Amino acid sequence: MTKTKEPHLRLDQLDMSRRLHRHEYEDRLKAVQKTFVRIQQAYLKTGDSAVVVFEGWDAAGKGGAIRRMSSVMDPRGFKVWPIAAPSQEDLRRHYMARFWEKLPSHGGIAVFDRSWYGRVLVERVEELAPKADWQRAYTEIVEFERSLTASGTRVAKVFLYITPEEQFVRFRERMDDPLKRWKLSYEDFRNRDKWYGYEEAANDMFAHTHAKNAPWTVIPANDKRYGRIAALEAVADILADGVDLSPAEPDPRIVSQFERMKAEIAPHRP
Repeated sequence: MTKTKEPHLRLDQLDMSRRLHRHEYEDRLKAVQKTFVRIQQAYLKTGDSAVVVFEGWDAAGKGGAIRRMSSVMDPRGFKVWPIAAPSQEDLRRHYMARFWEKLPSHGGIAVFDRSWYGRVLVERVEELAPKADWQRAYTEIVEFERSLTASGTRVAKVFLYITPEEQFVRFRERMDDPLKRWKLSYEDFRNRDKWYGYEEAANDMFAHTHAKNAPWTVIPANDKRYGRIAALEAVADILADGVDLSPAEPDPRIVSQFERMKAEIAPHRP
């Protein structure tokens, strides 16, 4: 697999001109999807588990990347959690409670389309949480993710960023397509008014929560193909690190049964 160069962990240092040719995109997509199949099969054998976090700008490509990953995964060991605003019941509990409930079992992979990082992003910028609460959340999140990796759950975190100009183009495409208008909300447009506040919050988030055991990969995603492949390859690299991806040998009992079936059927073939 061709690895994408690791980007900087500040939005203002990203190379937003990064592009990927269609043919290279298609080749690398097939390769990384095959890697995901091998990862899931290996996890079912080893009992490893993983949590994948997708954060980023509205219309930056989180959903597209997640769909390319989930399309090749067995749903019995793979779950995508789209995270919306907390419910009234959620607000009566610790903000992390609803995420603990969604963690994967042994051998499983859970993908969070937005996550516990809402506490230090939208809740900070929109003033939905007191300053003391979101500042304390940096430590809480680091400890939470440390507890996951200490117990054998890998953590991969991806942040996709696009410029205001590119976001407008994608919003316009959604408005013009009746089958995509559902993706737009009032909040999507309102958030543009606080663009620089969100940039500051994201940069602070990287500085406080990027760790060796749970690193951030920050991706310039103005080009959809580049952003998608960079995200998927980054996740695959973390999930595959130190894991034997060789296909499992078949159970000798299954081989024996198959050979007996083959011997029984062979004489009856035309």
